[in-house]
Amino acid sequence: MQKYNEPETAITENLADEGNATDVAVPSSEASKAAPAGDMAGTQSELPSTEVIEGVYRQAMYTQRFRETLRSTVFTLVVVAAAAVLVAVLLLPVLRIYGTSMHGTLDSGDIVVSVKVSDFETGEILAFYYNNNILVKRVIAQSGQWVDIDQDGNVYVDNRLIDEPYLMEDKAYGETNIELPYQVPEGRVFVMGDNRSVSIDSRNTSIGCVSSEQIVGKIVFRVWPLTAFGAVH
Repeated sequence: MQKYNEPETAITENLADEGNATDVAVPSSEASKAAPAGDMAGTQSELPSTEVIEGVYRQAMYTQRFRETLRSTVFTLVVVAAAAVLVAVLLLPVLRIYGTSMHGTLDSGDIVVSVKVSDFETGEILAFYYNNNILVKRVIAQSGQWVDIDQDGNVYVDNRLIDEPYLMEDKAYGETNIELPYQVPEGRVFVMGDNRSVSIDSRNTSIGCVSSEQIVGKIVFRVWPLTAFGAVH
């Protein structure tokens, strides 16, 4: 028996001498015995508790709901803003007043809202395009009516003196160069500014009467200044 075991021992020792230590065939039972107990415990990770998992889940759900709410809010604001722009441009143009031709009723710097309408009553205020500008004047006469103005600035429509309680400035003949009495052409309206002494309007051929294609809208409301906030008459 001794002669049989000695070669086996020698072969094992030679392999250990010639090879790398990790390459030597060491019985697994011996390797397990050699490994420190701490190394075995370190290979096992602890599972998170139920409370931790629930907390992570709630946080994820909250984040998802927040993102969805934010996305919905932004979308709603964009839609509302777009609708407001469309309404302002197409239906309710907002205008800023410049100049003094309507002084007493509308002053320079006032911000007003107009309404798109097709028909105007005498005495209403309208905004209309003229040479890439927007002018604001008051309707005095409709198409087919006759307009006459005396030297004191009294206005007659179809031979009747019209009542103008809206005038805050003195009446004046102003910059009148049309031939009076004057008949308003078909499809047009005769307009004048409330500040008669300085206003250039339908009394002058440079402006003339206003056609339906020129009309922006009827001035109905003033939003600025806040001290004068309200309807415009």
